[in-house]
Amino acid sequence: MSVTISFISATTEELDRAEKDPNWAREFLDSLYGGDVYPSQDRPDAGPDKAWGGLQFLFDEAEVGPEFLMDGFMIEEDGTLFGWTAEQIEGLARQLGATPWEQLAAHYDAARMTEKDVYPNVWRFDPEGELDWLKHAYDELVAFFAAAAQRGYGAFMNFSF
Repeated sequence: MSVTISFISATTEELDRAEKDPNWAREFLDSLYGGDVYPSQDRPDAGPDKAWGGLQFLFDEAEVGPEFLMDGFMIEEDGTLFGWTAEQIEGLARQLGATPWEQLAAHYDAARMTEKDVYPNVWRFDPEGELDWLKHAYDELVAFFAAAAQRGYGAFMNFSF
């Protein structure tokens, strides 16, 4: 079983309704992910899928970026669905847009990440390949936050385990 994080953009109205009615939120997200046209051209979405743990390590070490498990507001009490406001998304878009990948990559240490059991704890198998994987996930997140912010969206963050 894997632990993943994904984002899909949301309007302020959708986030407000989701906070008041978590059952509606889950049904709404299921309809977005289960639709005929996914991903929707007008609704940005992104991983980082299983790379979230490695990215969080790099964000923490560089003292930038989101705190995946702390930011946003809880929608479902089981901790699987969170809302991020348009203001949070805009702020992260600015911050991550100003943070070059090299600033994060300077903190990549496969041995230390393995020792600290950073999820998904694959760092020792192919250290350079895993660094490339994290870069791809970072680039996807930067593009997502920028696109969502440009359209004035907040986001749903789905945490599945």
